[in-house]
Amino acid sequence: MTGPARWVLHVDLDQFIAAVEVLRRPELAGQPVIVGGRGDPTERGVVATASYEARRFGVGSGMPLRTAASRMRKAGVEAVFLPHDAAAYDEASARVMEVVRRVEWGGAPVLVEVLGWDEAFVGAAPGHGDLDDPVAVAERIRAAVLESTDLRSAVGIGANKLQAKLATGFAKRRVEGALAREAGSGIGEESGPGGQERGLGTYTISDETWYDEMGTRPTTALWGIGKKIAARLAALGVETVEDLARADPEQLAAHLGPTTGPWLRRLGRGVASDEVDPTPYVPRGHGREETFQEDLTDWADVEREVDRIARRVVLDIAEAGRPAVRVELKIRFRPFFTFTRSHKLKEPSADPDLLAREAVALLDRVEKDRAVRLLGVRFEMTPP
Repeated sequence: MTGPARWVLHVDLDQFIAAVEVLRRPELAGQPVIVGGRGDPTERGVVATASYEARRFGVGSGMPLRTAASRMRKAGVEAVFLPHDAAAYDEASARVMEVVRRVEWGGAPVLVEVLGWDEAFVGAAPGHGDLDDPVAVAERIRAAVLESTDLRSAVGIGANKLQAKLATGFAKRRVEGALAREAGSGIGEESGPGGQERGLGTYTISDETWYDEMGTRPTTALWGIGKKIAARLAALGVETVEDLARADPEQLAAHLGPTTGPWLRRLGRGVASDEVDPTPYVPRGHGREETFQEDLTDWADVEREVDRIARRVVLDIAEAGRPAVRVELKIRFRPFFTFTRSHKLKEPSADPDLLAREAVALLDRVEKDRAVRLLGVRFEMTPP
C-alpha cells in the first residue's frame, strides 16, 4: 500500500460497554442488551450503549432509558437492562490498551495515545525501520485484541488523526451493516465510495482519496464540527466539506475568529496533526453529577445535595493528590434547561468544608424559580 511515510491508525472497540457486559454474562450473547444508569428502565437515566440487537430497534447512546424500554416493548422484544459499571470498563480498557502496545510496527512497539475507554490513536515509534503496510498492522491489532480480550474492534487508517478517526466511522458502519444484514435489518449499511474489500473492520482515507470520500458530505461529518458551527458556516454558504476546503480564509477568520476560521478550513482540506503522543492522560479535574428520580423543589434540599456531591468530589481530588483551583456547578432544571457556573479560588485548597461552601455559594448565581432535575460539581486541580 503506497502513501505517506507516516500513517496514523485509530482503534475503536465495537459496542464496548455492551460487549464487556456480555463477556461477564455469556448467557446474554445475541440478546438485546442496554446499559445505563442503575439498570432500571423505570428510573431516570440514559443509555450508555446498546448491543446491535437493541440498536436494530432504534435504541442508541444518550437516549432516555424509558424511551429505550418503550421502543423495545412496541417491537415486542424483551431487552436486558444493566447498570453502568465504570470500574469494569476501566479494567477492560486497560487490558486492551496493553495488548495494543505490544504490537510492533517497523520492528518496534507502536505508540498508543489513549482517547478514552474504547479508542486510541496508534503510530509508529520514531527511528523505526521499514514500515509494514498499515492495513496489515491494523489487522494485527484487531486480531491481537480479539484473541487476548474477546473484544472486537474497527481500525481507521489515515495520513493524520482526522483522516484516521473518520475512516474508523466507515469501518464500523461496514461491520454494523454486515451484522444488520445477517439480522435482516437495513441499519448501518453506509460506507464510503471506495468499496474497500480488505479487512471488513478496517478502512483507509488518504490525501489522495479525501475529496472522493468526504467532499460531498455535510460539514458536520468532520470530527470537531457540531451543529452550531455548521449553522454559522451555512450562513456563509458553506454546506459541504469541499465548500469548506475552498472557502475564503479571510471571510472565515472574520466571521468565526482568527484562530477558528483557519482551523476549520484545514479540517475541510483533511489537514491535521499526525503526531501520536503516548504520554499518559492526566485529568485537569474531577467531577460527579447525579440525576434525581424526583425533581428537587425545596432549595434547602438542593443545597444539601450540592454539599454532599462536593464532598464526594473532594475525595477524588485527594486521591489525585492535587488541590482545587476552580469550582464548577452544573444544574439542570425541569425539563432540560442546563446551566454551569464556576468560580476561581483565591488560593488552591483541598479543605472539604471550604470547597463544599464554595460549591453551594454558586447556587446564588442561578434563578431559583424551577424544580431541579440534575446537579453536578467539578473541581479543577492544580497542574501535575
